Amino acid sequence: MSLTKKILIALVLGVMAGIGLSLLPSDIFSVVDTYVLNPVGEIFLNLIMMIVIPIVFVSVVLGTTGLGDPAKLGKIGIRTIGFYLCTTAVALVIGLGVGLILEPGQAGTFDTENATYEEEAVPPIMDTFINIIPENPIEAMSTGNMLQIIAFAVFIGIALARLGDKTSGILRLFEQANEILIFLVNGIMRTAPYGAFALIASAIGDAGLNALGSMLMYMVAVILALFIHGAITYSLAIKGLGKASPLKFYKLFFPAMSVAFSTSSSSATLPVSMKMAQERLGVKKSISSFVQPLGATINMDGTAIMQAVATVFIAQVYAEPLGISQMLMVILTATLASIGTAGVPGVGLIMLAMVLKQVGLPVDGIALIIGVDRLLDMLRTSLNITGDAACAYIISEGDKRNEKEKAGETA
Repeated sequence: MSLTKKILIALVLGVMAGIGLSLLPSDIFSVVDTYVLNPVGEIFLNLIMMIVIPIVFVSVVLGTTGLGDPAKLGKIGIRTIGFYLCTTAVALVIGLGVGLILEPGQAGTFDTENATYEEEAVPPIMDTFINIIPENPIEAMSTGNMLQIIAFAVFIGIALARLGDKTSGILRLFEQANEILIFLVNGIMRTAPYGAFALIASAIGDAGLNALGSMLMYMVAVILALFIHGAITYSLAIKGLGKASPLKFYKLFFPAMSVAFSTSSSSATLPVSMKMAQERLGVKKSISSFVQPLGATINMDGTAIMQAVATVFIAQVYAEPLGISQMLMVILTATLASIGTAGVPGVGLIMLAMVLKQVGLPVDGIALIIGVDRLLDMLRTSLNITGDAACAYIISEGDKRNEKEKAGETA
């Protein structure tokens, strides 16, 4: 049986087990979760997180060295960020539209008086850009600051490319390290079905059916918007810009999507998503190694959809309908914040708080959606990493076409 089928079966069984556990007394679920599900899930997450930083650093170094010309790296960087910003803006429009049509905030009665949310401080946007350059690369790696790790790796890659034969031994060392990391990824992926089952069962069992019931329409709105963005926006981009079949793309990339679904972490899924993009989708390693780690940090289409739907939901619950100018402000604020808050822990809810304040809605409304946010985060993460792969694929295919054209002109 293929790995894809094993993971799919594990996801289905995990959902069923989670629903079954949620119906049991809380003390029984607590024992099962504490001594069975949580340990298995945490071990799987730790296995993946163990190699995330090494594989991102090594891959970006090799990818930058492979591109060689810093000017080419700059062009790819501009295309990548442009793609991410455009799809984020489209995601926000879809989220607002679905929220306005389905009106999830009118689907029930919500306790707004007791809803409280402690807002976290957001660093100034300029500080985020300044701090892209790490003072201490080792500290950046120990704290998992992905933007700083990518920046340091890019500098190392450019230096290796410029020095050429003088550093061929170091380059060979990075290539050998990459082979070791790929071997580890292949081994860890064999445990993915077990980890996925445990994580899904734990998340659904913990949320409980009562929480799902009261927020059902909100969840439907978010899920529908996520589906529309993946099925239409990405499919059109893959077909129109990548000249490929969207269905084939999704089928080949599914194992990475399922790991993202179970871990709810774009960074944790990076080793798997890069492996799927390079080996199954045929994305050039030099492009995948740069575009996908960057996307895991700044590309948050799924999160943007949540913010749009949640903003409409909270506005409806508090009976403060959004005007056209406010909706435009949601799109502008969330799109720019996706870059400006890159690398900030818990960025989804922090960005939502920023958006709510910008349009004059109570930040305490976030407390209403926290109960189901963990479940929706699974789907959001799957969409996020799919967008990263779509961007890498489109840029890679464009680069291949350019190389063929140049080869034809030379001939």
